[in-house]
Amino acid sequence: MHRDPLVELPAALSRPKTAAGVRYLMGVDGGATKTLAAVLDLDGPELHVGHAGPSNEDAVGAEAAVHALLGAASQAIERAGIDAGELGSAVLAVAGTDTASIVRHVRAARPEQWLVVNDVVGAWATATGTGPGIAVISGTGSNVFGVGPGAHAWRAGGWGHILGDEGSGYWLGVESIKAALRDREASGPPTALSEAAPAFFGVASVEALASLVYSRPLTKGEVAAFATEIAKIAEAGDAVARDLFRRAAAELSGQIGAVIEHTGLAGGPPGGAAVAFPVGLIGSAFKAGPMFVGPLTDAIQARAPLARVGTVEMAPVGGSLLLAARACGADARIDATALTALIERALAIEG
Repeated sequence: MHRDPLVELPAALSRPKTAAGVRYLMGVDGGATKTLAAVLDLDGPELHVGHAGPSNEDAVGAEAAVHALLGAASQAIERAGIDAGELGSAVLAVAGTDTASIVRHVRAARPEQWLVVNDVVGAWATATGTGPGIAVISGTGSNVFGVGPGAHAWRAGGWGHILGDEGSGYWLGVESIKAALRDREASGPPTALSEAAPAFFGVASVEALASLVYSRPLTKGEVAAFATEIAKIAEAGDAVARDLFRRAAAELSGQIGAVIEHTGLAGGPPGGAAVAFPVGLIGSAFKAGPMFVGPLTDAIQARAPLARVGTVEMAPVGGSLLLAARACGADARIDATALTALIERALAIEG
């Protein structure tokens, strides 16, 4: 079967051109609950932010999503005290299953220097600094995206909670409820999850929790929130809870393996020789720490011994700014560590 990449880098990112005299860049992080825009003054360095409501097309529709994206961007530009024409580049990283309609709307309203990408591309930028490597997202949902030598890109996962989200907080929550139900009916091993799950969701029993899942129903975020409790139970030694994290690591490592293979990061076509590369772990599920990160790291390095696995501290909007810098050839003017601190200070001031 011939397989094209599910997500590709725009030409401006895969074949960037250097623009002289660039001072201002803008990055936008658009999600299902809020939108954050940031204008970076490279000469400062200073950061000016703008806020708006949700901009995930799946959640609010294309028109409302674009309104939020452009509204947050306008606010950040105004706070920077500049004209939009002074931006060397702008990258809008937007959550959602398909950003094609967002691209059309933005292209009709803004110049070609404004690029729209899926938020998984922004995540990759925070994980790698826009160099060869992989971003692994495991929060409410899950997704894996990487770019290899020669800008070969590949995505695996990201199909949502019905068809995918393996290894995510939501997946962990659902699987823990299943394990508790198997304990209740004596078809599976006993587990502390059988008492913890009903208590967490505020019901009297596991069977009442099963009814709640269908009758209310519980949202993805509500189910995923239980992952924190699963980690505590696993740390206390519960074999079933520990096995959930092992299985989650196995699910994600399979997707990571596909990305490694199809980007050429492990050597061979299309990238040539194997190279050392970062694998950045992003999302609330990784707060489980060694319980989750340990087996995942082992599985990744079994496939690619040169992989450097670690959690990512930079806020998502930082990835959009790094992409904007790449698009106009200003990569060398941004230090990722300094940018992370700059974003943290700006958001702390905003409250």
